Amino acid sequence: MSGQGNGRDTEGLRCLVTGATGYIGGRLVPELLDAGFRVRCMARSPEKLRDHPWAGRAEIVRGDVTDPDSLDDALRDVDVAYYLVHGLRSGSSFEEADRKAARTFAERAAHAGVGRIVYLGGLTPAEVPGRELSPHLRSRAEVGEIFLRAPVPATVLRAAVVIGSGSASFEMLRYLTERLPVMVTPSWVSTRVQPIAVRDVLRYLVGSARMPEDVNRSFDIGGPDVMTYETMMRRYAEVAGLPRRLILGVPMLTPRLSSLWIGLVTPVPPALARPLAESLRHEVVCREHDIVRHVPDPPGSPIGFDRALELALQRVRDAQVTTRWSSAALPGAPSDPLPTDPEWAGGSLYTDRRALDVDASPQALWRVIEGIGGDNGWYSFPLAWAVRGWLDRLVGGVGLRRGRRDAARLRVGDSLDFWRVEEIEPGRMLRLRAEMRLPGLAWLEMHAEPADERGRSRYRQRALFHPRGLLGHVYWWSVSPFHAVVFGGMARNIAKAAAKAGPTGPGDPEPVPESTPSARAR
Repeated sequence: MSGQGNGRDTEGLRCLVTGATGYIGGRLVPELLDAGFRVRCMARSPEKLRDHPWAGRAEIVRGDVTDPDSLDDALRDVDVAYYLVHGLRSGSSFEEADRKAARTFAERAAHAGVGRIVYLGGLTPAEVPGRELSPHLRSRAEVGEIFLRAPVPATVLRAAVVIGSGSASFEMLRYLTERLPVMVTPSWVSTRVQPIAVRDVLRYLVGSARMPEDVNRSFDIGGPDVMTYETMMRRYAEVAGLPRRLILGVPMLTPRLSSLWIGLVTPVPPALARPLAESLRHEVVCREHDIVRHVPDPPGSPIGFDRALELALQRVRDAQVTTRWSSAALPGAPSDPLPTDPEWAGGSLYTDRRALDVDASPQALWRVIEGIGGDNGWYSFPLAWAVRGWLDRLVGGVGLRRGRRDAARLRVGDSLDFWRVEEIEPGRMLRLRAEMRLPGLAWLEMHAEPADERGRSRYRQRALFHPRGLLGHVYWWSVSPFHAVVFGGMARNIAKAAAKAGPTGPGDPEPVPESTPSARAR
């Protein structure tokens, strides 16, 4: 769908994309660039965008929607500002936080002279009072109203279920249908919903940048099909070539129990599954299609549900999933970078170090390191890793089943089971930060280095833990007796896998020279 614009329409226009590290934002940026816009991305952690294929074509700045000073810098000389930030926290405070952030953004956009704000929110059911909506859906609606009342003209797009490779809604549908031939389901599977293909969402977002100045309103966006979630599961089974599924509804499953059930069966953790389940309690069907007046539908659009599934499944099979729901960090996940080492003055920093000479080239060793996790596993004591993942899910963590965005390549910011890629130096070093529930912060580093003139390599591995309080120290010492099995076994098995893989193949990454920015120590 690239290249929708022409030079006359978009020449000189600058778009700011907030939430560029997220699922939609990460896909919108290249679409805007291909349409001829100049793009500035704002992120709290700009380094997460460093390895995206489009990073060299866009301006990347550090900023936060709750920080007016950073917004002033990010919004300077911007014509269209995309607000793609959503809170996923629970409790009474998140609605006020979302409200405050939206007001701050609207005020600073007006001060900067921005021509339009474009916001992607949720489709709300007709004739249902706001007090009866789920907190997250209610908050989405309120954020949209804040922008519509602000001085800057706004386009508020309201979508229900977004179907695309890597979207949380798609993966929830996919795993529920694939893993459960017989399903005992909540009553909301009988609620009508109007899904939309992610390609159409992106097309509407790009087209919204060119709306006339006098347009200030919300638009319902959806695909051509209206169906129940039960029908969506049956249609998925048919498109994916699965046997017919038996689906039994159980009315007493509350949204909370539904989220736990979804978290048990799918990679989507309860913290994200709950707002998804809550949004399906009421019918969410488009009441109008006025967006077509400003963003005409090309032939074959909007994309039908079955075709959207086919496109998403093909992307998954071809390992071409550009962004996933897990691209954005979940609430409560640790985000602190690795403390400065070795001059760490912030308290205890426990370390487990392993090193082995490997009968393989550094490039062959790197292929194994970069391919770790997901379907390849963690090269040691699978049961221990599985149990740790289940325990993490039980306490509300992400667990071990988020998998990988790409089976062979990693980039900064990627989720990797219950880790996230904090730093990567292609061919040399991979650093992962733990996002599991822990009484402290944890990292895992893996290095591939030349060992001798015969082309052999040396594998270095370092696990670090910064405890939080007494419980953190107790945790480290209680699990340290198992490190020889878990971390020692990992080092040995990675070395064996590299030696077994054979010589380096064409296209393998060479180590990053020490003088390049990405190779410098943090």
